[in-house]
Amino acid sequence: MKVGIIGASGFVGGELLRLLINHSQVELTIATSRTYKGQFLYKIHPNLKGFTDLKFSSFDNSKVLDNCDLVFTAAPHGSSFEFMNQLANTGVKIIDMSADYRLDNSLSYDKWYGFAHPYPDLLKKFTFGLPEINRESIKSSNYVSTPGCTALTSILALAPLVNTNIIDNNDIIIDAKVGSSGAGVKPTIASHHANRYGVIRLYKPYAHRHTAEIDQELSKLSDTRVTASLSVHSVNLVRGILCTSYAHIKNAINEVDIWKNFRQFYSDSPFIRFIRDKKGLYRYPDPKILIGSNFCDIGFAYDKSASRLIVISSSDNLIKGAAGTAIQNMNLMSNFEETESLWTPGIHPL
Repeated sequence: MKVGIIGASGFVGGELLRLLINHSQVELTIATSRTYKGQFLYKIHPNLKGFTDLKFSSFDNSKVLDNCDLVFTAAPHGSSFEFMNQLANTGVKIIDMSADYRLDNSLSYDKWYGFAHPYPDLLKKFTFGLPEINRESIKSSNYVSTPGCTALTSILALAPLVNTNIIDNNDIIIDAKVGSSGAGVKPTIASHHANRYGVIRLYKPYAHRHTAEIDQELSKLSDTRVTASLSVHSVNLVRGILCTSYAHIKNAINEVDIWKNFRQFYSDSPFIRFIRDKKGLYRYPDPKILIGSNFCDIGFAYDKSASRLIVISSSDNLIKGAAGTAIQNMNLMSNFEETESLWTPGIHPL
């Protein structure tokens, strides 16, 4: 299958390239970049040297149509509006990496992103691309929007619990810690080494944009409104995300039943692992051992005295939180093996 990437020079674009190059069912045909047009991919992504001689090109809708069966659009938030409507009319399958098509209701974009969505009809065609939740819908979709990393890691931790009505849907608190790559490749004053190194910085105590995705998808699973409170911290990591979610248990339940709940819900999900050991260093999910992998590790602790469940979930924000899940979506849309090019452990030690 011929595949292209629009906006391939960023962190997510680089990881898409790295994973697609060795995909047995894929021929990488196009990688676009306005800034680096004409340069070899490995000039910007040096880890790819020796694996491809493809060069960055400018975006051309006709070239995409002639050379691609499916495209990943990894352009910055808001910039896909310049070309997405035209691209969708070509019939090429699309997997979007931005936030532009993640929310079902176009009016939500005014609240969470501060603009009116220009293509509400196109928005309705996109499937929320979280395979562990929407696997069957993704298989039959031509347009998929990949979730945000914090949203994805939070939703996976809480989905089994809201689906079976175990927790209070209006008493969910999520504490997320994210590495610097989560902010993207474009430098800012906050990403300057002198300001970024050594920090544990709370940069969004509430109203983080990914909250919209969390509430949206968990509400669908619950058939009732779910309202989560999300706080996000920048931490001294390049990549990796750790979400600690606190939820009130409605009725007394034992730990065995909680485990059964998780295992049954994710019985057909190869990239979900359960981590909870009584001894050792890695008793709970830890992003350090997930770097470079498409796994989301989930564990929990049950505070019976407070009737509160603490769910810990972790992932690599650039892989499971972005490029890996996007390729997992591509595999499902194309009837490939779901784990193709993704079945690899994380790098350890790192």
